[in-house]
Amino acid sequence: MNTLVSPSLLSANFLDLKGEMEMINESEADWLHMDVMDGVFVPNISFGFPVIQAVSKACKKPLDVHLMIVHPENYIEQTAKAGAMMMTVHYEASLHLNRTLNAIHAAGMKAGVALNPSTPVSVLEDIILDADLILIMSVNPGFSGQKFIENTYKKITQLKQLIKSSGSHAVIEVDGGVQNETAPKLVEAGADVLVSGNYVFKSADPKATIHSLKQL
Repeated sequence: MNTLVSPSLLSANFLDLKGEMEMINESEADWLHMDVMDGVFVPNISFGFPVIQAVSKACKKPLDVHLMIVHPENYIEQTAKAGAMMMTVHYEASLHLNRTLNAIHAAGMKAGVALNPSTPVSVLEDIILDADLILIMSVNPGFSGQKFIENTYKKITQLKQLIKSSGSHAVIEVDGGVQNETAPKLVEAGADVLVSGNYVFKSADPKATIHSLKQL
């Protein structure tokens, strides 16, 4: 498959979200990545369902919603009603992960599982067939603009092998420190979807930056 690009809303100009959505709509971006943080699971608070609902009305791209929160299973219906195409929950925050993934599918969304940098790929063996997407965090979740963790390449390679050996159709998404130096290596390692925040939204020409990522 061609590389998919999912710009991260966390790095957008929140004083001009309408303008940012127009840029995304006119760009080659495939999805829009939305990080919901609760200040409990991660040491930061971002935005919630009112923002997702508002963005869903203006954004023509599918919403790729990543819940960095405790008890994500309690918010499946709200996430679906807010307009999400993909709902990704953390392995570390989901006690009954299989049940949660099934409930996400039942709500009409695709289901993703995110792994923190210190969580090994091996924990996915029993649920890899239930997930549509696996999100590898290449920074510790909570803040944008962090330093890329080099072990990410190895984890992507391991995950690619697990997907192939299991017969899973899950795609691999990477979030954190995705820019001109790391992106080609991530795609080479097996990443299918690149989440990029500051590199896209803070660039002089965001649409050209998205285009460059699409060419990988």
